[in-house]
Amino acid sequence: MKSKRKTRLGSIKKGLLKVFLACAGLWFFAVLLWTFLPVPFSAVMVERQISAWASGNFAYRAHSDWVALDEISPWMPLAVIASEDQRFPEHWGIDFGAVNTALTQQGETHLRGASTLSQQTAKNMFLWDGRSWVRKAIEAGMTLGIEAVWRKKRILTVYLNVAEFGPGIFGVEAASQAYFHKPAKQLTEAQAALLAAVLPSPLRYSAKTPSRYIQMRQQWIMRQMRQLGGQPFLTQHHLY
Repeated sequence: MKSKRKTRLGSIKKGLLKVFLACAGLWFFAVLLWTFLPVPFSAVMVERQISAWASGNFAYRAHSDWVALDEISPWMPLAVIASEDQRFPEHWGIDFGAVNTALTQQGETHLRGASTLSQQTAKNMFLWDGRSWVRKAIEAGMTLGIEAVWRKKRILTVYLNVAEFGPGIFGVEAASQAYFHKPAKQLTEAQAALLAAVLPSPLRYSAKTPSRYIQMRQQWIMRQMRQLGGQPFLTQHHLY
């Protein structure tokens, strides 16, 4: 009887290991593939679309238009770095100092403030929404993997193309067309800062009708962009 249980347990372990290895292999293949090719969709886009259909909203469409980094105004990558991750050129995907500060001063529910652009890219691309430690652990592993394969410039390009800027609006090109009726290449400093201002909660805040809080955040981001040194910051760190 015991031997049968051990055999079943061993079979289950082997099965789980095979599933894990298959998922890891598929993920690694996707990372390699998207090192050069445009990303057609992200996990967050799929999650939002399925959730809309499940709730009966068949008019919802998760929309994104892939554009290369040189087709995006340099103000936009500078704005998201100034807003979300000012140490982006320096860290290896995880800013351990920021994580420690968030845990010490604010607690685990505010960990998003310590989330780097690389972590947000990994989460948007491959994972589901949520704040569980399991998801954060998987996210950390995927982030380190992405950092090992992709250059910082590629991570920034993918992030700008899959970030959520509003209901059904993914990527800076779709956001620029929706809110300013022009391509992302023509975004001004103020417009880029406004789009970056809604990123922490794009379903709560709107770049179309910005609240007083978003307007204040926009001004703060613009000050941070100037403190970083403006557009030369991007060329200095080989990000544009």
